[in-house]
Amino acid sequence: MKNKIPQIDDAALPYAYWLCNIAGVGHKTINHLIKNIGSPETIYNLSEPELLTFLTEQQKSRGLAERIMQFKQNRDIHKEYQMLSKKNIHFTCIGHTDYPVRLANIPDAPYGLYYRGRLPEQDKPSAAIIGARSCSEYGRHMAEYFGRELALAGVQIISGMARGIDGIGQKEALFSGGYSLGVLGCGVDICYPDENKELYNTLCSQGGICSEYPPGTLPKNTLFPPRNRIISALSDIVLVIEAKHRSGTLITVDMALEQGKEVYALPGRITDALSEGCNRLIQQGAGIAVSPQDMIRTLTENIPSVILPKSTKSSNIFNKTQSEIMSILDYSPQSVEVIKQQMLSKYNNDIPLPELMNQLVKLSLYGAAKQISNSYFVKG
Repeated sequence: MKNKIPQIDDAALPYAYWLCNIAGVGHKTINHLIKNIGSPETIYNLSEPELLTFLTEQQKSRGLAERIMQFKQNRDIHKEYQMLSKKNIHFTCIGHTDYPVRLANIPDAPYGLYYRGRLPEQDKPSAAIIGARSCSEYGRHMAEYFGRELALAGVQIISGMARGIDGIGQKEALFSGGYSLGVLGCGVDICYPDENKELYNTLCSQGGICSEYPPGTLPKNTLFPPRNRIISALSDIVLVIEAKHRSGTLITVDMALEQGKEVYALPGRITDALSEGCNRLIQQGAGIAVSPQDMIRTLTENIPSVILPKSTKSSNIFNKTQSEIMSILDYSPQSVEVIKQQMLSKYNNDIPLPELMNQLVKLSLYGAAKQISNSYFVKG
């Protein structure tokens, strides 16, 4: 039976913030102190002899009591805590009403959480969209497609704001009017990677940014794997768009499975290295991400507020020639010359190149096609 978590009100948050900023004091130590002593404020007000009676021999040998006392004496915690709000940074901890219930339920939940914007709503479904940083054009389109359709259905998109699949899915969710949360492997006051500065700002204003690491913490390789457990914990399902056989994305998948979350993977060609990880996940029992609607139906079983989105790209807005072009376009780039040859072969339509180019431009304006270079197009 789990120990009852002490409830934390707003007045106690500065003391919880103090606990989370003591060097060398991690979540396990904090949980030990909370379990044996009580609230963060009670811990803060103990004298060193009193504190020693609650510590293990190992904690005493590490000089934990002296370290805690020194930190209390050398830092004005209330002033520091007030400075957070001036930087538009919020803090919450386990036991506080703002702390996500999904996250609190995992065994290694971070005690404290810093965030900008707002955290996900508990009564709304969430899905993680994760994948390769160096994604293919096909992966890019699929991240946009699933990010858009899930967001339109009211699903909150959780990811790591990384370059590639993560950021692409989040951008599309926000562009579609949905909510997205970026979980960082650094402080919430630091944008990483720099190229996602626009996404970072949009998340702060329309969605949220969160991290277990204090503000000012610089990104390091060792900080990113632990943050993946937060991404999976905050999600009801996890979708992998593209991943190589040995990919950091699969760390998140392992954590999601340990947490009992359902995992979907986008199938790809067996010759594509970026699809190898996804295809192996499917081979091992992951759900096949054929369409966003399938994932949405899975979510509706548990959360009634999810709605199936209406298609935003109805084929009846296209004329006959445009419909033929759409049937030929793929998520792999094709040149105008190749499209022309397929039009003739499949539909006996010997369309002139200038007219074909004109129709492709119109389809691009509809959002149904996308030009990726002077003469290459893909499905939008």
